[in-house]
Amino acid sequence: MTPTTLTRRSGTADGTEPGAPAGTSTAGTPGAAGSVRSSRSTRSSRDADALAVASFVLGLVGLLVMNILLGPAAIVMAVVALARSTARRGRALLGLALGVADLVVLAFLVTGNGAVGWSFSG
Repeated sequence: MTPTTLTRRSGTADGTEPGAPAGTSTAGTPGAAGSVRSSRSTRSSRDADALAVASFVLGLVGLLVMNILLGPAAIVMAVVALARSTARRGRALLGLALGVADLVVLAFLVTGNGAVGWSFSG
């Protein structure tokens, strides 16, 4: 492209809007490519943090009920959160450990009782 073509498409060659004061640029506006990448990484980080918390909660609840479902779900969520570089790394690791503990408790219950379910009443 030639500088003239660039000026016609974006307003001016330096990225400012036509009629905008000198020295101002549209690079920080929501439509700019840099801020789009920033909002994606922020959303991805929030999603990873939410996955870390969810894995922790599911692993904790899975120790008491439905460990056959909640244990693997906690493990998968923790691994995905760690792969997405969550800021809540400790919580994701706890969710992973609790998910594994859910499966260990399930294995002991199945070998001891011969049944997948368990109850407090004995």
